[in-house]
Amino acid sequence: MEPILLTIVLAPLLGAIIAGLLRNQVGRVGAHSVTILGVGISCVLSLYVLWQFAFEGAATYNETVYTWMVSDGLRMEIGFLIDRLTAMMMAVVTFVSLMVHIYTIGYMAHEEGYERFFSYIALFTFSMLMLVMANNFLQLFFGWEAVGLVSYLLIGFYFKRETAIFANMKAFLVNRVGDFGFILGIAAIAMYFGSLDYKEVFDRAPQFADKTIVIWGDSSWMLMTVICILLFIGAMGKSAQVPLHVWLPDSMEGPTPISALIHAATMVTAGIFMVARMSPLYELSETALTFVLVIGATTAFFMGLIGIVQNDIKRVVAYSTLSQLGYMIAALGASAYAAGLFHLMTHAFFKALLFLGAGSVIIGMHHDQDIRNMGGIRKYMPITHWTALLGSLALIGFPGFSGFFSKDAIIEAVHHSQIAGAGYAHVLLVAGVFVTALYSFRMYFLVFHGKGPRDEHAKAHLHESPAVVTVPLILLAIPSVFIGYFTVGPMLFGDYFDGVLTVAAVHDTLGQIHFDGAFAFMLHGVMALPFWLAMAGLATAWFVYTRKPEIARNLAIRFDWAHFILDRKYGFDEFNQMVFAGGSKMLGRFLWMVGDRALIDGIAVNGSAHSVGRFAAAVRYLQTGMLYHYAMAIIVGLLGLLAWFVLRG
Repeated sequence: MEPILLTIVLAPLLGAIIAGLLRNQVGRVGAHSVTILGVGISCVLSLYVLWQFAFEGAATYNETVYTWMVSDGLRMEIGFLIDRLTAMMMAVVTFVSLMVHIYTIGYMAHEEGYERFFSYIALFTFSMLMLVMANNFLQLFFGWEAVGLVSYLLIGFYFKRETAIFANMKAFLVNRVGDFGFILGIAAIAMYFGSLDYKEVFDRAPQFADKTIVIWGDSSWMLMTVICILLFIGAMGKSAQVPLHVWLPDSMEGPTPISALIHAATMVTAGIFMVARMSPLYELSETALTFVLVIGATTAFFMGLIGIVQNDIKRVVAYSTLSQLGYMIAALGASAYAAGLFHLMTHAFFKALLFLGAGSVIIGMHHDQDIRNMGGIRKYMPITHWTALLGSLALIGFPGFSGFFSKDAIIEAVHHSQIAGAGYAHVLLVAGVFVTALYSFRMYFLVFHGKGPRDEHAKAHLHESPAVVTVPLILLAIPSVFIGYFTVGPMLFGDYFDGVLTVAAVHDTLGQIHFDGAFAFMLHGVMALPFWLAMAGLATAWFVYTRKPEIARNLAIRFDWAHFILDRKYGFDEFNQMVFAGGSKMLGRFLWMVGDRALIDGIAVNGSAHSVGRFAAAVRYLQTGMLYHYAMAIIVGLLGLLAWFVLRG
């Protein structure tokens, strides 16, 4: 098994090194060939590993590959933990990444930095694989930071644009906030458990279930609550949960392929994977679960509302990602870890499809991203249209599509949860179904229906994207439609995650859902409120944006205050700019004035120089060059010493 696993990890890395360091030698064709080959090998082998676990009953693989350092008994290692959760994540990450790599050939055909971009996205794949395959917290943190670094490079790929530089710095700084909590959580684990190995920590976790610690003052905190919340703060940054969500919409400044890679199967899902992997810890703290549940539900609903007023096609899909990540996080908070992971998997396919479909539209529109300038594109780009429609139906949870099974399972699980905050979360998640359908089909109708683009020149040159772009769309559309139906049974109500996820008996919400097969589950869902809310959102979008567009204009005028709040994204950006960015600038300016100019320059550097100068000027008068002056000084000094000895005696 080890040679296969090393090949899965190292093949994308080798491709990234060749495309990046030897780009002048291999050229464009060589760069995309070597990276696609590397990711393709990784994908095939990952699917083989998944097959072994799903159908051949392979045993969990948990071995150390390399010991980096041992310090005071704390082992820092590189190793792999391969079980059914890891196998699923490996397959999803590599398949979506492979589709993005192929798609990039068409999308970036005329862009500068072509080889550099392929090097970055292959390196991204390597980083995510290191994260999901880790068997210890050190390697997890390495992968965690590596995807953050590469995302910084990719978001700022167009480094000549000020907006891109601002966006990648924003992503970097916001994630530093989350990562600060994350590394504190890992430090607490190392301090109290004396190990960074998953298995050792999970086996010993019940011993610390009732342990309390004092952080400040006399108040006591449950150790497991502190650790779990600190780790989740890291997930809030990576998976863009309120209030650390502000970086994700701005990540659209990067090229569309990286938007698909970040939003679908890699960086933003790292937080969901991490919390699910840490289920043995989270099950020991209901306070932490409540925190996770409330944050997830809040993100799911309120970020979805912002999507309704967005006019940039990529930003609509970006706020959809924020909302869907909230659904996954809410599932984790309700201890329905399998449901959260199931939605992670289905969402990876249809969200990658929607982003790449948006990129295909952008290509056709000559990089105009404003959906108000579009319309009627279905006549010119039929493959893009039909695949985007399938992706949209999967997103809103239309019966039979993959998103239907995962979304309904989350809502049902939260409904059955007895954890504090579950009632609040359930209301927001159900309401979010209407919102999701409204913004999704608002975008669909404005882009693909209507009279056609306003720009006659753009309309005259509209045509379907090349096969290198449309083939990945078709290949992503297939699992977006079917994978939920065929996997809902084993993943949610079967034994697929047995022995992988830990769920306390009192928290087993999925066990309370009656399941008689995928078709029966679908029939039950058709009679439930979420389905009718989704249909109401779809119908509202159709009526308002194709039949009576003046309704939308009148509502925006009548409720201008609500439109203003949503358009300003609840003021998070302004708050961060004024309080955190502005406060940091003021603090920096103060420290520069007081510390740098006054203390360092004024006293330490310039002050020392001036003091030496003044002292030298005074001493210079003693250097007369007259021999009798020096003789007199020696005599006076000698008399002084004699007097001192006499008086002392």
